[in-house]
Amino acid sequence: MQLLHRHPHTEIIFATARSAAGQPLAEHYPTLIDLPLIADEEADPATVDVAFLCLPHGAAAATACRALEAGARVIDLSADFRLHNPEDYLRWYNQEHPYRDLLREAVYGLPELHREQIRTARLVANPGCYPTSVILALVPLVRAGLLDNDTVIVDSKSGISGAGRGVALKTHFGERHENFSAYSIGRDHRHIAEMEQETGLRIIFSPHMLPVFRGILSTMYVQVTPGTLPAAMYAAFEMYANEPFVHVLPEGRLPELRHAVHTNHCVIGLQAVAIERGEYILISVEDNLIKGASGQALQNMNLMFGLDETTGLL
Repeated sequence: MQLLHRHPHTEIIFATARSAAGQPLAEHYPTLIDLPLIADEEADPATVDVAFLCLPHGAAAATACRALEAGARVIDLSADFRLHNPEDYLRWYNQEHPYRDLLREAVYGLPELHREQIRTARLVANPGCYPTSVILALVPLVRAGLLDNDTVIVDSKSGISGAGRGVALKTHFGERHENFSAYSIGRDHRHIAEMEQETGLRIIFSPHMLPVFRGILSTMYVQVTPGTLPAAMYAAFEMYANEPFVHVLPEGRLPELRHAVHTNHCVIGLQAVAIERGEYILISVEDNLIKGASGQALQNMNLMFGLDETTGLL
């Protein structure tokens, strides 16, 4: 909402809520935006050019269908349209996908990989926060044919805002302060599906919850062709040379959370472990609430409406 409020070419027509319907937005979020929250059924999607859906997984698809039928374009921040194969929803979300035709139409909203499709899309599936950091780091190596093993171990740490605003014991201050823990490790986390879809790799994933509010740091352990020099690794990342929001650090420097938090940037670094064995470590950082969610959604909107991609984000 704050990004849209500051954007020079957007006007917020309505914002919906369930339990908070009828109350001002400012009562629930630290914002000076004077906007009443309305119930879902009171929202008329025919009055907007684009609808951003921030609904739970499984609940967004029907609303997306209604908005598209009314002539609005849709940017969905849930997982309801991220996976191309409807059978994957049974595997990862334990439910049948109700709108298979729309699923075939949806574009995975990672601009650095799918910019041209996003420009003409009616329905964009905004990527998950963990997948954004991982996919952007791994795809250059996949495209350059440098990987010598199609299984990659990914170790990610996220701020607690990634868990949402719902009340849960694990996100209480007393549980997180001076604490650090892993969850859904191995092959359990739902975001693995996106990572594998976009990279073609097999991912072993260990997410962790950091005692900070925002930010993601992902560490990837990769096996490339033995003898591959750092220069060849960096050459693969030249695909991002003209990208406004992806930055690759020079050799010898590794990214930290503070390189990316409160921005729409993803910052990537790499380190050779044993060149003769082809062992490298990649590190990727982003703000899970911006490049991992709302900022990327705004980046997609700019593309969909022919605006400069960076508008409202720099």
